[in-house]
Amino acid sequence: MLKDKYVFAQMIGFLDNFKFLRIVKKYDGNKYVKHFTCWNQLLTLMFGQLCNRASLRDLIVALQAHQEKCYHLGVGKHVTRSNLAKANENRDYRIFEDFAFYMIDEARKCNVTDIFKLDGSVYAFDSTTIDLCLEMFPWARFRKHKGGIKVHTLYDVETQVPAFIHITEAKVNDVRAMDAIPYETGSYYMFDRAYNDYKRLFKIHMNDSFFVVRAKTNIKYKVVKWKRRMPKNILSDSEIQLLGFYSQKAYSERIRMVRYWDEEDQREFVYLTNAKHISALQVAELYKNRWQVELFFKWLKQHLRIKKFWGTSENAVKIQVYTAITTYCLVAIMKHKMQLDRSTYEILQILGISLTDKTLLRDLFSKTKFNDVKDQSGLDGPDLFENFKF
Repeated sequence: MLKDKYVFAQMIGFLDNFKFLRIVKKYDGNKYVKHFTCWNQLLTLMFGQLCNRASLRDLIVALQAHQEKCYHLGVGKHVTRSNLAKANENRDYRIFEDFAFYMIDEARKCNVTDIFKLDGSVYAFDSTTIDLCLEMFPWARFRKHKGGIKVHTLYDVETQVPAFIHITEAKVNDVRAMDAIPYETGSYYMFDRAYNDYKRLFKIHMNDSFFVVRAKTNIKYKVVKWKRRMPKNILSDSEIQLLGFYSQKAYSERIRMVRYWDEEDQREFVYLTNAKHISALQVAELYKNRWQVELFFKWLKQHLRIKKFWGTSENAVKIQVYTAITTYCLVAIMKHKMQLDRSTYEILQILGISLTDKTLLRDLFSKTKFNDVKDQSGLDGPDLFENFKF
């Protein structure tokens, strides 16, 4: 019965074990494995994420403190530092990548909304850099004395769940990551100025998808057509033709340019888009919500363990990042299915101190009073499932 299960074991019930085993079989993840399976590895890493362990040694010490509970927690009786380190080093990271993408799909289904009423999904694409010690991570060379990786994320603004994750070395240019995006027909993609690559933007246009990107300050163009009687804060709304041999060759068609005055920041923004069927204010509103992906990066770095790693190989780093994404999606699924009136930050705080308790999940969240949890912790953890800016 649930009342006899630990909180962490109850959480595992929201994971699809059979789906994970099919993925493991696809990559022969459990080949020659007798005791510490890929499933045990996943649950061990998720346990470390939820209780915020700082290192591999720290995680093992925490599990050894509850050694008699490990079997019932699901991590198995054979969790040791050497077993976990070898598993992170040798097992194919694609097992955890595929399962993370599966959890992403499930979380998006749970949180599906249609806020913008645009008959298409709305995505924001950006990357965050995670610094690494070059001596410990020589494969991640970024600069002469610095290492790092980039986590490129396609973020579903309406469901507040990442739709696609792509991990590269930090030296990889952000623009190149646009080639890995699985574009959907009829969807909207917001990019910062760093992604202003006309050849790749034209690829989105030819896919019958829509983009909104900030224009570079040195853009060369001529106005072909413009609208009159602009709404408030819209300085201009026109169609332009790019000038310059390479720009015209990369994007030969007209592009819509919207100039918008932001009263809050007291500055002008210039947007380029191929979405000619929506209003200029809608273009500005879409781009405003690009900041949701920045909030996601901030939240992920503050509340999950992706800044300090439990292994030094590229494989181990990727496994840990994808496990963090899986943990994030699990919390999103739990929040929806249990209809919890809590912020994601509060849910993580409650779970983090209750993983080895034998309390019903419903009772755990209904009895705990966490109204002032942010003030007590001193961390401003944004609720990613409630914040929208229009």
